[in-house]
Amino acid sequence: MITAKFATAFAALALLAAPHAVFAQQRKDDTPPVAFGDNAGKPDEEAAPKANRTYMPIDYDAASDPENVWVLDLSNGQRVKIRLQADWAPAHVERIKTLTRAGFYDGVVFHRVIDGFMAQGGDPTGTGQGGSELPDLKAEFNPMPHVRGTLSMARAASDDSANSQFFIVFYPRFSLDKKYTNVGRVIENMEAIDAINRGEPPATPSYIVQASIAADNKAPPPPPAPAADEPVTADMLSAPLPGK
Repeated sequence: MITAKFATAFAALALLAAPHAVFAQQRKDDTPPVAFGDNAGKPDEEAAPKANRTYMPIDYDAASDPENVWVLDLSNGQRVKIRLQADWAPAHVERIKTLTRAGFYDGVVFHRVIDGFMAQGGDPTGTGQGGSELPDLKAEFNPMPHVRGTLSMARAASDDSANSQFFIVFYPRFSLDKKYTNVGRVIENMEAIDAINRGEPPATPSYIVQASIAADNKAPPPPPAPAADEPVTADMLSAPLPGK
């Protein structure tokens, strides 16, 4: 009688264990359930590692790759050279070169210059509201830092609204990183940028006399003519001396 009861109990345990054994076989050891269904029988594939993008460093030799050196002759009589980094932001660099060769930036003022922050220009209206007739650009945000001398593209609220306006940073502003398209850096005569007149807008704005690409070998423009002296009249000669 006892033997019969044990036999019955073992049979019941065997029936309970059987489905679990089948499930274990279906699981193929510890393979996640997602590997089954439509993926059943497919070999395991490891996800290809995502390659990290590398960015070219700044080349401070102004004689190197002149096609990507932006030359600004300023109203303060100084010439500035800026390295354009086409690998960081190819569309934005191409836009600057296209507008430069069309003479777009010649005579354009720095309309917003904040001490300790940046000098902004590139708007032919001088109001900060203008741009070129070309379409706005899709953002090319990159991880390159906004440090002293950085050239970056100004934009409106939309990420994809940069057009012709740019700014040059006086001091590091890392809060701008990955929010504005960094396109290059001043490589020669940052002191001339430091000398740009401050204001929002400045009372007497500094401006770009001539913008060019170094490969085009444009000579510096002649310095602005000095303001003509006021003509001396007879009334001025006979005027009483001050304090008399």
